[in-house]
Amino acid sequence: METQTKRVLLAAPRGYCAGVDRAVITVEKALDLYGPPVYVRKEIVHNKHVVTTLERRGAIFVDETDEVPEGATVVFSAHGVAPVVHDEAKALSLKTIDATCPLVTKVHREAIRFADADYDILLIGHEGHEEVIGTSGEAPEHITLVDGPDDVKNVEVRDPERVVWLSQTTLSVDETMETVRRLREKFPKLQDPPSDDICYATQNRQLAVKEMAADTDLMIVVGSRNSSNSVRLVEVALEHGAKDGHLVDYAAEIDPAWLDGVGTVGVTSGASVPEILVREVLEFLAERGYEDVKPIISAEESLTFALPMELRRDLKARGLPDGAKVVGQGFVADLH
Repeated sequence: METQTKRVLLAAPRGYCAGVDRAVITVEKALDLYGPPVYVRKEIVHNKHVVTTLERRGAIFVDETDEVPEGATVVFSAHGVAPVVHDEAKALSLKTIDATCPLVTKVHREAIRFADADYDILLIGHEGHEEVIGTSGEAPEHITLVDGPDDVKNVEVRDPERVVWLSQTTLSVDETMETVRRLREKFPKLQDPPSDDICYATQNRQLAVKEMAADTDLMIVVGSRNSSNSVRLVEVALEHGAKDGHLVDYAAEIDPAWLDGVGTVGVTSGASVPEILVREVLEFLAERGYEDVKPIISAEESLTFALPMELRRDLKARGLPDGAKVVGQGFVADLH
């Protein structure tokens, strides 16, 4: 009987994007600079391991601004916040550090600009997601949420001649484009945003999974269940030919039964996942005979985001380095 060949296809790029790396480093630097506790409104990024690690260092995560003691330091998460949150923080005399991903900030600015021009803005995204709440808060009277293609039938606008679409940055590219297609059927004069709202990291990680999926018997995506982009990676894998797919936070969550009869395992991770968690999955698989690991490289990434202005100012005042350079797949932080 022929022995089944066991191998792993490892997606590249995967894991941390520049915006996540910037947000995590922001909290770490704030803890070093100001000392604990540093409060963080919502999860800084949607990853259980990251949040737990920062909690051990003295970060305190809260759901609402009024849970932060008056005069304390608070970091706003990478997903962005509505203007009302800044107002709440000011009323409590909080020291704020805004770690909103610059790509999310771009969508906020687009929302403000189109609202000022009196457009109806159709925001494609998932109801209740923190990023959607933050973007909607920039122009609530002008923004209508469109939660996927099937929601298009419910959309009404004031003037079909003045309507534009924007989107949450972490969506499935394919589903978003299908939503846009249906919106354009209903509103032929629908305008596109000046640039693609779905972030480069989301697109690249989905592209890698698409290239791997048809060759995999099982796709393991490392990521948390409240991470929109991680959940999408499992969906993309199954839609493009993977026979099975699962989302796990840690290697210990992998059910060995998933590997029964499996020759090729695909492995990737969401944009808020540290590489150490992927390495633990690879070790888990190697212990079960999946030692042959082949990288599947779909894109090269190199992007630099400066740390938030408020933090850079205070670091500079203390004579400390204030850079945060993020380079290539996997993103290596260079803080020298």
